[in-house]
Amino acid sequence: MPGPLVVLGDSLLDADLSGTASRLAPDAPVPVLDRLEEVRRPGGAALAAAMAARSGHDVVLVTALADDADAATLAGLVADAGVRLVPVGHDGATVVKRRVRSSGQSLLRLDSGVAGTPGDLGPDALEALAGAGAVLVSDYGHGLTDRETVRRAVAAAARRAPVVWDPHPRGSAPVAGCRLVTPNRDEASLLAGRSGLLTGGRTGLAAIAEEAAALVRAWAAHAVAVTLGPDGALLSHGETSPSVVPAPAVRAGDTCGAGDRFASAAAVALASGAVTLEAVQDAVLAAADFVAGGGAAGLAVSGSSSPAPDPLAAVRSSGGTVVATGGCFDLLHAGHVATLEAARALGDCLVVCLNSDHSVRRLKGPGRPLVPQQDRARVLAALAPVDAVLVFEEDTPAQVLRGLRPDVWVKGGDYAGAELPEAALLREWGGVSVVVPYLDGRSTTRLVSTAAARAVERS
Repeated sequence: MPGPLVVLGDSLLDADLSGTASRLAPDAPVPVLDRLEEVRRPGGAALAAAMAARSGHDVVLVTALADDADAATLAGLVADAGVRLVPVGHDGATVVKRRVRSSGQSLLRLDSGVAGTPGDLGPDALEALAGAGAVLVSDYGHGLTDRETVRRAVAAAARRAPVVWDPHPRGSAPVAGCRLVTPNRDEASLLAGRSGLLTGGRTGLAAIAEEAAALVRAWAAHAVAVTLGPDGALLSHGETSPSVVPAPAVRAGDTCGAGDRFASAAAVALASGAVTLEAVQDAVLAAADFVAGGGAAGLAVSGSSSPAPDPLAAVRSSGGTVVATGGCFDLLHAGHVATLEAARALGDCLVVCLNSDHSVRRLKGPGRPLVPQQDRARVLAALAPVDAVLVFEEDTPAQVLRGLRPDVWVKGGDYAGAELPEAALLREWGGVSVVVPYLDGRSTTRLVSTAAARAVERS
């Protein structure tokens, strides 16, 4: 990327107030939450910037910030995520969206704050946009994208770098020349209706395609990607046939922030030289992984550990057993499947702790993995025994296990008769490590050796 990813838009402070609901109030049929814990995290444009930065990218956030304690908290969270903040003043109070949750389920949302009127871009903001390798406009309808200085600066950026615009029904129309605009299904329908370019009468996928094409024309955009939740995304360049990018199956998860994840992943991909269809494919996979990992609530924040994905919360709330296993799972074979099936049979859900590409390379050598982590995670998540996949960067899964705290940790039979390295760790919270039978003769190393030998024979 020749310059940083500049995220420009409306930032919020999100908070989850989570507790345990085990009884009803005596004066009303409502749950009583005990053992409350509040976790705060960046929201809106700040969330998009934080996710891009935590993926290893250089990110600058240009956003309006009020002069209050919540804004100071938000600025601190952004800094903790490794994002350089370029604030624009405004005269309101920081918008805070607080979800009340139990067992991974939202019970109520409480919103506070007033967006106010944002100020004009200063020299630092204009300089950041002028030097951007890509721009993501994250519009939440709070007025920043209405400013003429903002629109001129983004339009100028679009003439030399990819601009992704994530629109909002209460926000401004994207400037002309955006590489990609990313409304969701409801937003596309509403915004296309406003354009007055629809013929009507179509339903389903045909209606979405017509709406996307109408928005390409109305906004003078290169392309529009309508996000379809669990169905992936539809990409339109206008008059040509659209592309549909399916999403991998995600059994459960928190969708809060998935649109921000989609837009930020697409912007990073475009800045790295991907064509638009490739960027949308990357974005669909990134959003699915994000949801499967617990959504915005699953992001690590300063002073707290990452909570387990939501499927686990439901199992634990019902007194079920959480099982975990781990490994590289490079070139998935019958031995892996046998281990996963045996592990899943030991409890009520199975989490696979997957070594990242860097971790595999350190453990197996520079020629591995043969399959990148995103593809390995996608294949694993599609298997019937697997309920969730967590990727970890370390050489051992100790850190992810401490956050996950499974009841049972499973390894294949090549550890039979030996103490598992994770056994002592599992005993810290009353868990147990076990070994399950392993199909003899099945391994990635053997597959690679056999393929190499046969290639030599053919030559």
